[in-house]
Amino acid sequence: MNGLERITNRIEAEAQNEIDGILNAGKAETKRIVDSWRARIDAENRELADRNEKAAAEREERLKSAAEMDARKTILAAKQKMVDEAYELALDKLCKMPDADKTNLLSELLVRASSTGTEEAVFSEADRAVGEKAVAQANAASGKSLTLSKETAPIRGGFILRDRNVEVNCAFETLVRLQKAESAGAVAKILFR
Repeated sequence: MNGLERITNRIEAEAQNEIDGILNAGKAETKRIVDSWRARIDAENRELADRNEKAAAEREERLKSAAEMDARKTILAAKQKMVDEAYELALDKLCKMPDADKTNLLSELLVRASSTGTEEAVFSEADRAVGEKAVAQANAASGKSLTLSKETAPIRGGFILRDRNVEVNCAFETLVRLQKAESAGAVAKILFR
C-alpha cells in the first residue's frame, strides 16, 4: 500500500466514522423526537379518554334525570286520570241515585240555594218528575214559593235556580267540579296512600 492509498483509506475511515456518528446522532435525535411525540400522543389520548368518560357519565346522568322526570310525569298523569275518574264516578252515582234519595237531596239543595223563596227551578228533561216532587217538598219544608219551570236545562242532574236575571247553578256537574277544586288533594291522598 502506498502513501496515497493510506491517506485515502484514513480519510475514508474518518469520513465513515463521521458519517456513522452523524447517523447515530440522527437516530438518537429521531428516537428522542418520536418518544417525545409518543408521550404527547399518549397524554392527549388519556386526556381525551378522561374527557369522553366524563362526558359520557354526564350524558348518562342527564338521560337518567330526563327518564325519571318522564316517569314522574307519567305517574302524575295516571294519578290525575284516576282522580278525574273518581269524580266522574261520583257524578254518575249522583245522577243515578234512587228517585226518593234524589228528591230529598234536591229539596235540601233548593232550600239552601234559594234566597228570595220565589225562584224558578229548571231541571233536566230526565229529572223533571223528580224535580217537581223536590220543589213541592222544599216549599212544604221551608214555607217558600218556589216554582217548577216549564223549560228544561241541558244538564245531567241537579237544577238551575232562576230569579229574574240571577241564576244559581246547582247542576250536579257544577257541584262536583266545585267540590273537586276544594277536595282533589284529599281524594288523591286517600287513593294513593
